[in-house]
Amino acid sequence: MQFNSRPLKTHLKRDRKRSASSTKWLQRQMNDPYVAEAHRQGYRGRAAFKIIELNEQFHFFKAGKRVVDLGCAPGGWSQVAVKMVKSAPENPLVIGMDLLPAEPIPGATLIQMDFTKDEAPEKLKELLGGHLADIVMSDMAANTTGIHNIDHLRIMGLLEMAYDFAVQVLAKDGVFIAKIFQGGTENSFLARMRRDFKTVRHAKPDASRKDSSEFYVIATGFKGQS
Repeated sequence: MQFNSRPLKTHLKRDRKRSASSTKWLQRQMNDPYVAEAHRQGYRGRAAFKIIELNEQFHFFKAGKRVVDLGCAPGGWSQVAVKMVKSAPENPLVIGMDLLPAEPIPGATLIQMDFTKDEAPEKLKELLGGHLADIVMSDMAANTTGIHNIDHLRIMGLLEMAYDFAVQVLAKDGVFIAKIFQGGTENSFLARMRRDFKTVRHAKPDASRKDSSEFYVIATGFKGQS
């Protein structure tokens, strides 16, 4: 995804009250065309362009589909989903769950809830009017320590919990989309997904930072709950 114009590169003056890492992060944000474009289009973060690009490649969003956004805050992915599935405030098709609060989005139901709780799948089905979901998506990442092996295990553990939730609430032929990180243990997880879905593919959208090991897995054609 390319934008018509990019801002001139901005350099931040060093502030003694701000750490070098914070200064670097702020400068990267200020010079990131995705951040600027998200602001221009009213999205709540640059991550919105990741799901837009994935949908342009794999075409999973369709009008009328029921969508669950795990770890939805601040809400960029939910904003995109509302537009793509044509979700209306009087009949919301997009449900977002997060431990953190998120500002309301017309056409979506955002709830502050731990999706790993036993009651979460039934709560979701209730919010969907007794229906199962057509798409479960997750852009979550666990808090990191800076120690690669530990961080990878934490990230994969969170992903597996999201997947366990998804297979409880997905309708047959449903779709699961999630962020995953390279690190060595993801192969067994992908093998599990290939048993449950007809097709499992992966991609790294342009909106993903080049220096990140993240990529996205797109599983389509859920074979149904066993």
